[in-house]
Amino acid sequence: MNDADTRLRSASDAARAWVHEAIERLAREAARSADTHLLALALPGFPGIDFYFKDEAAHPTGSLKHRLARSLYLYALCNGRLREGQDVVDASSGSTAIAEAWFARLLGLRFTAVMPACTAPAKIRAVEALGGTCDLVEDPPSVQARARVHAAYGACHLDQFGLAERATDWRGNNNIAESILGQLAREPHPAPAWIVCGAGTGGTSATIGRYLRYRRLATRLCVAEPAGGAFARGWPGRDPDARASSPTVIEGIGRPRVEPGFLFDVVDEVAEVTDAASIAAMQWLEALFGRRYGGSSGTNLVACLQLACAMRARGERGSIVSLLCDRGDRYAETLFDAEWLAARAIDPRPWHAALRACIEDGRWRKA
Repeated sequence: MNDADTRLRSASDAARAWVHEAIERLAREAARSADTHLLALALPGFPGIDFYFKDEAAHPTGSLKHRLARSLYLYALCNGRLREGQDVVDASSGSTAIAEAWFARLLGLRFTAVMPACTAPAKIRAVEALGGTCDLVEDPPSVQARARVHAAYGACHLDQFGLAERATDWRGNNNIAESILGQLAREPHPAPAWIVCGAGTGGTSATIGRYLRYRRLATRLCVAEPAGGAFARGWPGRDPDARASSPTVIEGIGRPRVEPGFLFDVVDEVAEVTDAASIAAMQWLEALFGRRYGGSSGTNLVACLQLACAMRARGERGSIVSLLCDRGDRYAETLFDAEWLAARAIDPRPWHAALRACIEDGRWRKA
């Protein structure tokens, strides 16, 4: 072996050693992080139907996307796409970016989040507080194209929208579906009638839907979607070219287009929820649990109530499980601000009253 070969071998060994150390850091972080709580909720209008909400806001980075960010970094490392000292970039409306910035700091890497300029200010500040840089884009559908520009200059594109459904091991390895079912094992209805989640990247719905089939369970999966979102538009005909019919203020879900991670065939139902209903339900979550959660958690609650009303009408018993996706303090200047809502002609008060009546008597009604 000549000197050039020796130098190449030495550089290769050093690069492999850094990847091994990075993966070990991620493994240690996972070992330090306890599982998130599964909160039980009994509602007076639904005797015989148990509600559970998995509190993903309890993760160190405050959202469900903590799991995804860890998986995306592992996927990039194990596929040879991420090297020592390389910049990292991704397109995100906030929560994924916060988690990715947190893991970038853990690994000693520079991170850039390409975000819509309309992203909640608290999310932008959170990314910057973790050492990340925010590249704000006026046209939300163009964020992925801008992330690819960063990648063309050498950054590792984590690509949550393109890789979310494959980066997570859906067969187990403490994914969210395995965690939910493990926590339900001693409950009266350990195999829920429904699991409800949103579709942002599509990774969570893909993981849950695949896992339910892998475990051969009768549990059905409902995607809770802002009204007119791309998943809702595309799901009936399994249309990969569907586009959203209307924008939404519920960040993280209600994508303008069908993403590569959207697996329509593992979903049994789609519940479309107006923004006003999601915000009213978000406010109800604060009343029910004594802490604030974001708008997508409200979307999930509305879908849970719709499914429970249908179960009650059929005389069915069972359990429904959903997710509390992120911390509500991120939306103090937007979804929780009455003036901000009024400026956008969103009035959640009629829906607040309708949801109160539903919770009390178990009958669905629109505002």
